[in-house]
Amino acid sequence: MAVVKTVGVDQLADEIANAIRTYTEDVTKGIEKELNSTSRRVLNEIKAKSPRNTGEYASGWTRRKISSGGEINYIIYNRKKGSIAHLLEFGHAKRGGRRVAAIPHMRPAYDKEVPGMERRIKTIIGKGG
Repeated sequence: MAVVKTVGVDQLADEIANAIRTYTEDVTKGIEKELNSTSRRVLNEIKAKSPRNTGEYASGWTRRKISSGGEINYIIYNRKKGSIAHLLEFGHAKRGGRRVAAIPHMRPAYDKEVPGMERRIKTIIGKGG
């Protein structure tokens, strides 16, 4: 059962502002939680699908949260062997004109998780948190 609060005309603007502030905080917390869980799933998927020669490349994946100006980003990167990530993802040329085949593991993880995240964020916004 909803609580009904009676306010005077003088306090109406303050009550509307408080309701908007509460809605915004709830939605922000919900989106932050969704971004956190989605970035974890993407990270785990990348680790699982990474090529394993010695295992160092696959175990090197990590993520970092960067927030500024009300914007939140999670950066997923390889701290141990980051310099070869694009070579493995897209393949590369060898000496003599031959090529090393690509082993896509980053983009498929992103493509698998992000569409669901977008739907869940729309639901969070619609429900107010």
